[in-house]
Amino acid sequence: MGAWGYYNFDNDTAADFAEDFKAEPSAGVLEQVLAAVQQAADDYLDAEVASEALAAAEIVAAILGRPARNFPNDLLGIIPRLDLSHVEPLRKPAQQAVRAIIGPESELRELWEDSDEFENWEGLQRQLLKRLDKPGA
Repeated sequence: MGAWGYYNFDNDTAADFAEDFKAEPSAGVLEQVLAAVQQAADDYLDAEVASEALAAAEIVAAILGRPARNFPNDLLGIIPRLDLSHVEPLRKPAQQAVRAIIGPESELRELWEDSDEFENWEGLQRQLLKRLDKPGA
């Protein structure tokens, strides 16, 4: 996985997912990627699966009105075209995916633990979890 920063779109896998999502923006695409994390939950979670899921969770948060400060501008343009009622049910799966990714059975977490940016990366994921909370929760 080529990474150039600790933000969730700062790696090749997430960037490729974002491009694919722009071509086919749907809740179904997000649901599929988040479900892949749950399917792998009993095993060691692959870094590429995790990177795609973090990008999907970021998109879910953005559609729900809470995008990251560094959310890609080219993705912001497609957000208004997506139906919030189809994305709201993805809030909980997105949170579950992020929790699994920052958990001990995650290759992505392990890779970041070996870097100088681990605390920044982990803090970013905790902020993502907060942005995925329902307002007032």
